[in-house]
Amino acid sequence: MDDATALLVTVTGRDRPGVTSGLFDVLAPLGARVLDMEQVVIRDRLVLGLLVSLGDDEARTRTLLAQRAAELGVGIEFAAMAARRPTQRAVRHHVTVLGQPLRADAIAGITRRIARCGANIDRITRLSRYPITSFELLVSGCASDRLKVELAAEAAIQRVDIAVQRASLYRRAKRLVVMDVDSTLIQGEVIELLAERAGHADQVRAVTEAAMAGDLDFETSLRRRVALLRGLPVAVLDEVRADLRLTPGARTLVRTLKRLGYTLALVSGGFTQVIDGLVADLGIDHAAANTLEIADGHLTGGLVGPVVDRAGKAVALERFAALAGVPISQTVAVGDGANDLDMLARAGLGIAFNAKPIVRQAADAAVTVPYLDAILFLLGITSEEIEDADADDPQPRHPAGSGRAAPGTA
Repeated sequence: MDDATALLVTVTGRDRPGVTSGLFDVLAPLGARVLDMEQVVIRDRLVLGLLVSLGDDEARTRTLLAQRAAELGVGIEFAAMAARRPTQRAVRHHVTVLGQPLRADAIAGITRRIARCGANIDRITRLSRYPITSFELLVSGCASDRLKVELAAEAAIQRVDIAVQRASLYRRAKRLVVMDVDSTLIQGEVIELLAERAGHADQVRAVTEAAMAGDLDFETSLRRRVALLRGLPVAVLDEVRADLRLTPGARTLVRTLKRLGYTLALVSGGFTQVIDGLVADLGIDHAAANTLEIADGHLTGGLVGPVVDRAGKAVALERFAALAGVPISQTVAVGDGANDLDMLARAGLGIAFNAKPIVRQAADAAVTVPYLDAILFLLGITSEEIEDADADDPQPRHPAGSGRAAPGTA
């Protein structure tokens, strides 16, 4: 066998220590060159593929490998392959698929769309099992825009989440994550909690709905809602802080990203008097929010300083990136509302989390499962890596507010 050909060796069977080394013990004295290799274990079943270039005695090599496979109790197949000549690399993408559950018809539809694009699936990696099932597909040979359009259509049909990202060295190098607070980091809206205590919950909701319908800009709607809080004692802020509930998976997300060296920031149309407690509790690096005016121990119904609105969130993202020394291309923004659109568009990766339809359509990726730490999978971080980091961490857990274990853990 010359350099223009190679031998593909496929091994299947029950996995146990010594299978791979046993096969290479046969190949080593024969002077084989390893051209490619991949091994997958599903539960305890092994699939091992080896592409090797040999000398002239291919028949003897096959015989020796077959004998060793029999000794190891595994099956083995051989195929002569033409060695590939160096060619220009096809564009590659990471396609992340999340479902709860993830059904076979969804995978069928997704893989059919990929094939329709003329693309190839080079590798499939499981990211998590339960309660979210998620996989990452490495896909080559299709332009980004077409792949995103095709898979977005299939995601809507199958009711699963699909994210498409260009495969590059910088994917895991996104070092700043900026999150919205209300209905993203926490469940519910702070201003509605305050309005309930002021007896104006219905009026505040009406103004919020008008803003969402486009009848009011954010700053006008915010000032009208805050005006309804006039006269509330400042002690109410402490009550609201105590009532906040983190979105399930929030602590896992923050804890994991901090271990990996990420800078974390919160950007909110809410209020510093409430958000500052989250910043301290979670160890957040930066925050930007609005400030309620207080006089004589009561809310005045006004605000202090400039309003953090849709444009202000994008400006805050840029400011935090500069402080962290992180290029904008290596930032991640997470939000749910129209007020987050500029921030999501400006970030290197904009993620819509349980968001309004207009936000899902505009974002680079959308997550509809109710666990905030599912965002880790979009960064290529597996549930096993999260669990291993937790096991190695001697620091005590925060029992309140985390809501659940990391996706993929029981």
